[in-house]
Amino acid sequence: MAAVQRTIEPFPPALLAAMTILLSTLNARYAHASLGLRYLYANMGALQEQTHIQEFVIGAKTTDLLERLLSWQRADEKLIIGFGVYIWNVEETTRLVALIKRVAPEIIIVLGGPEVSYETQEQAIVGMADYVITGWGDVSFPALCQQILHGPKPLMKIHAGVQAPLDQLRLPYEYYSDQDIKHRTLYVEASRGCPFKCEFCLSALDKTAWPFDIDRFLEEMESLHARGARLFKFVDRTFNLNIKTSLKIMQFFLDKLAANPDDPVFAHFEVVPDHLPDALKEGIQKFPAGTLQFEIGIQSFNPEVQTRISRKQNNSKAAENIVWLMQHSQAHLHVDLIAGLPGETVESFAQGFNQLHALGPHEIQFGILKRLRGTPIIRHTEDFGMRFDPYPPYTILANKDVPFAAMQRLIRFARYWDLIANSGRFTHTLPIILGTQAFENFMDLSDWIYAQTDATHKIALDRLANLVTKWLCSERGMDLQTVQTMIGKDYAGDAKHKQSPEVLAQMHVKPDNKSNKPNSEGNTSNLGNTATGKLPKRQARHLVN
Repeated sequence: MAAVQRTIEPFPPALLAAMTILLSTLNARYAHASLGLRYLYANMGALQEQTHIQEFVIGAKTTDLLERLLSWQRADEKLIIGFGVYIWNVEETTRLVALIKRVAPEIIIVLGGPEVSYETQEQAIVGMADYVITGWGDVSFPALCQQILHGPKPLMKIHAGVQAPLDQLRLPYEYYSDQDIKHRTLYVEASRGCPFKCEFCLSALDKTAWPFDIDRFLEEMESLHARGARLFKFVDRTFNLNIKTSLKIMQFFLDKLAANPDDPVFAHFEVVPDHLPDALKEGIQKFPAGTLQFEIGIQSFNPEVQTRISRKQNNSKAAENIVWLMQHSQAHLHVDLIAGLPGETVESFAQGFNQLHALGPHEIQFGILKRLRGTPIIRHTEDFGMRFDPYPPYTILANKDVPFAAMQRLIRFARYWDLIANSGRFTHTLPIILGTQAFENFMDLSDWIYAQTDATHKIALDRLANLVTKWLCSERGMDLQTVQTMIGKDYAGDAKHKQSPEVLAQMHVKPDNKSNKPNSEGNTSNLGNTATGKLPKRQARHLVN
């Protein structure tokens, strides 16, 4: 409790003027506005006036980032930079911290985030930093800054974050800027933690889930909506854990939809697949198309694998609920599977994939197991011969049931599946590709594409369409005109995606030079109606098709 009180103690203006505090991270994309940095900023108390948020995006030139950070430095003034370190940015953040310490070693570096909260001392970035906060940083970071600036100087480098009661945290949503609201996805949370113990997930380390006061939370959502926010992505691990709370949140969005049908909201939730009571179903059914998205974690349909990784799931109930959602609601479904789990063979994964595909979700998110620092999955390393890449994102390379070559085929399958199936660009062609054996047939296509291209990235969409066309004709014996008709339906006559002369020449067919003028998005499909106009593009394609 002392740490919470110290975050709001006032300091004389002369002392407050003697430093600058930067909160920084490298986001995976510009559209991802950092919720964590805004929580820190909201809870800086008396230090907030000297605190600033400086976000970057991965892939930028490290010296450019360094220059931006050093521009905050003032003579005779301390500069503290707090970095949020995650699996997607740890390598680039490590290089950035190394340059900071080479050019301006006097700058004080404080690290936080899940990547440095576990296996902390063995990491190169930790060796270069001045301080590390593991776990929750909302109140511990301001307290550490006060100690650095005003004493007594912290003796320890690594500090365990204090988990303050949620009602003592100031919520961060007012610190989403107007630009954030206009151009970025807004991450929100009605709870923290998770009561489940799935061993591949960092949330397995939580003791339970902790809810924010729902009325206080919804007041913040009301303010965001009034400022123009329409895309809300909930980061709660189990949105439908407390049905009473879930219904309140859903009713908030339903009220907004009723009051503003021409300016709809879009909400994304992660839900437990085997827990959809009738009251929740009734609420879900009220959402119109293009306003509700669920991420559903199945991960594996193999009961032995589920037990091994401490995942409790009623498979039949989960399957029943997915079918119900597809048949009786207009929610957009992303359903997750993970390849590489201990004891999951390629054959059993294929069986689970086919089982899930038969349920008909809009997207199957095909993930590959990663060894997140701190997760209990490592207890199976020796028994199942699990070998992980030592570099982020720590993807599994092989295990005793899936050798390296087979794992690489699965990884390529996942990439091509995202490009072809999940993209929503091949909705007419995809059922023909998959036939009655979705996994087996798509694996054939995946192997063939890789043999032709030796690539999984930077494949232009028109080239991908050409490859699919050629595979269907040469490997499946389909008539070219039939395939072109399907592809034409998928692209709605867009001239940008006509079959290339090279492919048609190989098929001994003259190219069709007729074209339809695309709209400004390069797509003749109409996505401008109220149900889809504000949707992320991929979801909009699924909805329209």
